[in-house]
Amino acid sequence: MIKLLILSFIFLVSVGALAAPVDPLNNFFKNKTKIDKPFELRDPFKAPQMKSEKSQAGKGFTSSGKGNYTNIQEDSVKNLAELKLVGVLIGKERRALVNTGRSIVILREGTKIGEDGAELKAIMPGGVILVEKIINVYGQEEYLETVIPISK
Repeated sequence: MIKLLILSFIFLVSVGALAAPVDPLNNFFKNKTKIDKPFELRDPFKAPQMKSEKSQAGKGFTSSGKGNYTNIQEDSVKNLAELKLVGVLIGKERRALVNTGRSIVILREGTKIGEDGAELKAIMPGGVILVEKIINVYGQEEYLETVIPISK
C-alpha cells in the first residue's frame, strides 16, 4: 500500500514537472518577426562600438587604411582665399601641393577644404577642381565648381 502511494506520488510529480508552463517570451516573437533572436540585438539608440586601431604616434608613420601606411602629414587648409596651388603629382594616387602661406600642404582627391567644406573633386595636370555645396536664395541646394590653375 505504501509502495503504491509512493509510486503514485512520484508519477504525479513527474507529470506535473513535464506540464510546467513554458516561458512565454520564447514563443512571443515566433510568428511576429523573422529575426531569430531579437533580444540579442544591440540597442539602436546607442552608438555602435568601433574597433579602435592602435595609435602609431611616435613611430614616424600613420595608417591611412588597411595595409596603407604613410609618413605624409595630413594638414588642413582653413581658408580658401590663402590657397595657392604649387604643383600636382599625377600617378596611381593623385596629389596636389598647396602653399598656404605658412607651409606646403599635400592634398588628395576627396579632401574637404576650408570651413565651408569644399571638396577637392579632381586633380588634373593643369590644376584642380573644387566643388562646394551652397544653398541659394530659394532654399535649394546648389553646387559651385571652381577650377584653380597651377600658380606661377
